[in-house]
Amino acid sequence: MTLQEIKNRFLIIGNSSLLERAIDIAMQVAPTDLSVLITGESGTGKEVFPQIIHQLSARKHGPYIAVNCGAIPEGTIDSELFGHEKGSFTGAHEARKGYFEVANGGTIFMDEVAEMPLATQARLLRVLETGEFIKVGSSKSQKTNVRVVAATNVNLSEAIAKGKFREDLYYRLNTVPIIIPSLRERKEDIPLLFRKFAADFASKYRMPSVKLNAEAEKLLMNYYWQGNVRQLKNTTEQVSIIEKTRDINAETLSKYLPENPGSKLPTLFKGENEGELSERELLYKVLFDMRKDVGDLKRIVFGILQGTADGSTPLTSSGGHGTSEFTSSPAFHEKQDAGSELQQKAEHGIPLVIRPSIASSNDQIQAHEEVQEALSIEDKEIEMIKRALQKYKGRRNKAAKELGISERTLYRKITRYGLEE
Repeated sequence: MTLQEIKNRFLIIGNSSLLERAIDIAMQVAPTDLSVLITGESGTGKEVFPQIIHQLSARKHGPYIAVNCGAIPEGTIDSELFGHEKGSFTGAHEARKGYFEVANGGTIFMDEVAEMPLATQARLLRVLETGEFIKVGSSKSQKTNVRVVAATNVNLSEAIAKGKFREDLYYRLNTVPIIIPSLRERKEDIPLLFRKFAADFASKYRMPSVKLNAEAEKLLMNYYWQGNVRQLKNTTEQVSIIEKTRDINAETLSKYLPENPGSKLPTLFKGENEGELSERELLYKVLFDMRKDVGDLKRIVFGILQGTADGSTPLTSSGGHGTSEFTSSPAFHEKQDAGSELQQKAEHGIPLVIRPSIASSNDQIQAHEEVQEALSIEDKEIEMIKRALQKYKGRRNKAAKELGISERTLYRKITRYGLEE
């Protein structure tokens, strides 16, 4: 079967080299029994590739089961995958076969595999290595002959580093990796997809198909598409239904493209403990603001010492030409030497606080340098906790709310820093 025949059969739209590479790998690995790991952003169409692998394999006449691991509650996922015996837990009124038993001789597509609990990951690893599993509430091992194709939109290397995904399971699943490109990586396919979706919705709702002019098409191709193909399809449907005119320009299309501030600006990683995150953000903001203020003050004083009013415009005599008496005086050259010394210290990372003062005799500006107070995140954190506790007279629940952290986190930090009363 050719590449184009695969596209036609599975309704894949696009001519991107990255997309065609992913299809080619799926075609090559299909006749084997190797495990496959499909990665890509949400909405890229990862669910199509397990079907390609299954339909082109010797298992095509066997069962094909798609399982969304993220949609199954943690308490029941073992029962869903491996089955259970009657009476093994409350509500188990009869024995039940799991997906691995039902799909014997076929293929299981495990979507969002990174959402699987660690205990279930260990069970899955055993199935992949030995082909054996044990039902919940049973002591008898059963054999199964199932091919596993897994998919995730999570960075598994980061999940492994955080202890949320087993490294041995990753290497067992990742025998053959298939990477599905995002819509941003296949911009040339965006107009094709829009026209296909527009034609489908025109047929569905019995109306003429919408068309984009050149500017609207350019806007469509340059958009970020955080939700990838799924978002593009939804946008096309909205435009098809809402707009009365069938010729869409850039101004009209822009109404349906929400801004993606997160796509262009750096953000802190959102961890599980939101209280801890809020605390770090607050401390970073304080330190960055202090650093900016010190930097602005340095530039102003260096400008004064070098004979400029604002760090950029040279000061001259009243005539505006030549060298003034001020710039030719020994006092000015002394200030130049002081400014050069301060500049060298700043370049070598020596913290300075520049405090200009006015001399009473000749109104000359002098500079004094002092060692800046150490900016330690830990010291600032301790100081903020102490102030919050003093403000609320030791009531930790209110202090935690003031700091924007959980009460449990506050207790832990009080113990860590030895702040118990």
